[in-house]
Amino acid sequence: MIPERRIARFAVVAVLASFLAMPVANAEDAVPNPLSRERILRDAEIPVLGNIDGDITIVEYFDYQCPFCKKIVPVIDQVVKEDGKIRLVLKDWPILGDPSPYAAKLALAAKYQNKFEVAHRALMGRVGRLTEGTIDETLAKAGVDVTKAKADLETNKDAIDALLKRNNEQAEGLGFNGTPAFIVGTFRVPGGLTAEQFKLAIADARKAAKQGGGKGK
Repeated sequence: MIPERRIARFAVVAVLASFLAMPVANAEDAVPNPLSRERILRDAEIPVLGNIDGDITIVEYFDYQCPFCKKIVPVIDQVVKEDGKIRLVLKDWPILGDPSPYAAKLALAAKYQNKFEVAHRALMGRVGRLTEGTIDETLAKAGVDVTKAKADLETNKDAIDALLKRNNEQAEGLGFNGTPAFIVGTFRVPGGLTAEQFKLAIADARKAAKQGGGKGK
């Protein structure tokens, strides 16, 4: 008789087979390749949440107006907390129209006052359709200096625009069709997983990383 956990694993693998079959690109060119492993997993311009020294990276492509992105926040929080060895990289992919780009840029600008996570969580927790006014209000209530964030956005406009361009090129190059979309280790996974399914995907990613000499962080 097959144990219940193994039955669950086989079911998840069957569902994820088409996604797990596609590894993240490995090429490291003289001209930075947005689809390189390093750019996808370790973009220096994006703050790392979770365990910065973790052995597996989860990358999420999201939009602040995506209700499914908001819904999955507690699932990811649970997985990251219980595992303890996950690097969490959050990549803004503002594809749902105005004012998604404004929200993404202002949240990224908040990193210059060490408030990226605060800004991210505040916007993810905001219920209802966003406007530039509600974005400013939400960030201010969360403790972000919005005036400074706007000044930092202007100062660092080129860098932030380039980052969002990389995120978009990666999401499209990896074949994602919407948000949320995830990379776990070096595998694509769909966005509607339960915590248990994420854990199974993480276990598969760790196994693949071990077989590949530790690649997948």
